Amino acid sequence: MPTVIPSTTITGNLRLGHLAALDVKGADAEKFLQGQTSAQVSLANGEFAPLTCFCTPKGRMLANGQLLRVGDGHFRLILSASLADTLATHLKKFAAFYKAELLLDTGIELIGASADAQALATSLELALPQQPFAQYSNARASVIRLPGSVPRWMFCAPAGITTTAEDAQQAAWALEDIRSGLAWLTEAQQDHFLPQMLNWEALGGISFKKGCYTGQEVVARAHFRGQVKKRLVRAELVTRQQPAVGASLMTEQDKSMGEVVASTRRDTESIELLAVLNTRVVDEALPLYWEGSPLTLLPLPYSIERVDPEQLAASLKADT
Repeated sequence: MPTVIPSTTITGNLRLGHLAALDVKGADAEKFLQGQTSAQVSLANGEFAPLTCFCTPKGRMLANGQLLRVGDGHFRLILSASLADTLATHLKKFAAFYKAELLLDTGIELIGASADAQALATSLELALPQQPFAQYSNARASVIRLPGSVPRWMFCAPAGITTTAEDAQQAAWALEDIRSGLAWLTEAQQDHFLPQMLNWEALGGISFKKGCYTGQEVVARAHFRGQVKKRLVRAELVTRQQPAVGASLMTEQDKSMGEVVASTRRDTESIELLAVLNTRVVDEALPLYWEGSPLTLLPLPYSIERVDPEQLAASLKADT
């Protein structure tokens, strides 16, 4: 395959084919989701779209995503397209006890935009939110501001809008996800990580103030007892090859100390990536390698500290 170099800027309307929309509808939709997801579902009020995740009883992530309220009794989860079917099948086992149904919405397009976001927002008669996790909606479409230093927005819009799937633009979008420290779980990583291993509580993706949900006891215990020994880091490799998801990162003694979660080429000679590493690597400055190339750690745009989604929602409301 030819080497794809990311564009220097994200232009046009980018079709986000790697993501999917899973809708939850019904009179009990909120009650049903409250028992399954790490988010305080009531915070998803049409103005704030919290990050969230779904876990096994052992606290391992089945999927992560962003939760929108589309209307009364109608929520939308944006997640990896590779996990949409399996998560829907899993959740339907519990939804059978509620007045709630799960539907993969194929009637909308998920569109990413940056430099040209205002033009798309205007065409859809949407205001463009300026704070991360803020949401604006109307009867036709929704838009969310994503976290990160580069302003980016994700639109849920009716099918038919002209979009691009240009490889260089897709690579630029993936690179900004990495630079934002935002890892989207894929099928290959399902049932593998605690949420904290992807820094999900540092991004406001876990409410520690809500009631029970599947996996909550394990997730809370790991947080309050400080038992998380693996963390998401951002790093770079100088190499012409690109590591696969799950590739091991090794010490000089060939001991695996972590694995690649996502990677994207920065230029012809280097890769930027997110990896889950043993916390000893950072604490002790242990040298790591992939296929002989040394790994260099890069800063994340946030601190590894708990951020309550309730606090994010309150600060957003205060600034509106």
